[in-house]
Amino acid sequence: IRDSINAEYMGSAVSCKSRLPPMVKRYAREPRVPAKTAKARGFDIRTHFRNTRETVRVIKGMNVKIANRYFRDVLSHKRCIPFRRQSGCGRTRQAKEWGTNQGRWPRKSVEAVLALLKNATANAEAKGIDTKTLYISHIQANRAQKQRRRTYRAHGRINPYMSSPCHIELILSSRVKPVKPPTKSKKPKKDEGKEKSKKKETAKKEKK
Repeated sequence: IRDSINAEYMGSAVSCKSRLPPMVKRYAREPRVPAKTAKARGFDIRTHFRNTRETVRVIKGMNVKIANRYFRDVLSHKRCIPFRRQSGCGRTRQAKEWGTNQGRWPRKSVEAVLALLKNATANAEAKGIDTKTLYISHIQANRAQKQRRRTYRAHGRINPYMSSPCHIELILSSRVKPVKPPTKSKKPKKDEGKEKSKKKETAKKEKK
């Protein structure tokens, strides 16, 4: 009896799983005008989440060209990435630009975000969007599942040696110039119209 019950239960479980729709990985935010936006994202990128989170936070709202130039300066150690939440790193005078005193030059994180920016820009060109007007309207870094390794210690012990990868997603939007509202034409008041009509009538009578 137990075997028959277990078989029925397992069969129902498999059938329920097969009915479920496949998991859809959505963006954290959807653009208002999809036709004037371009997306790009990467999963399980082998860059540390803490460094990538700070790297991503700096360029949010920047123009794409300005962000590319800024990252090239970071790779050449002319400017730094400010570390605000993930503190505990060294201090540098370059962080004074951002109103703090802690900063780093996370090469792997910067290169990963640069690659995604290049991908999103190519997607925008394929859509026919002017790349000069693009800015980073949304960018986000999420923790991915940690990858497990091991390190060997003294006296035959083994400790975990984990990596902290991350997922990155970004949306580029075209910045549209604000359109000025049309100037409102002053409509004649009802009283003014009546007065004008009266003046016309009096003028006709005088001519007669």
